[in-house]
Amino acid sequence: MAKGYVGWALAKADRAALLARFPPAYATVAAEHVTHTFPAGPDFPLPAETVGRVVGVADDGQGVQALVVEINGGTARPDGSTFHATWSLGPGRAARESNDVIAALGWTPVDPAPLRLEPRYFPPRR
Repeated sequence: MAKGYVGWALAKADRAALLARFPPAYATVAAEHVTHTFPAGPDFPLPAETVGRVVGVADDGQGVQALVVEINGGTARPDGSTFHATWSLGPGRAARESNDVIAALGWTPVDPAPLRLEPRYFPPRR
């Protein structure tokens, strides 16, 4: 059975403000969530945090743009990757590639931007 993931949905007002501040570099705008744990089932405990801040941007120049998010004072996810929101994607690119881009190329710090986070379970996409 396919697994979903647990994380945070971006608050709508914050998403709109961030889209204005960080224009999508590519045609497909994601800008939906920050993953905490993947894979996870619907019974996985939701994270307690409800605030974070955008502290960086990663872009490979070839179709993957992500915003790096600090939560509870750090950017490291429990699995060792980096908290982020996939921001935009070019043709043929996938959101899961954001982890690889950040790991390979790092990220550029930005003046922090506050972000309200809504803990939730995201079911697998069909």
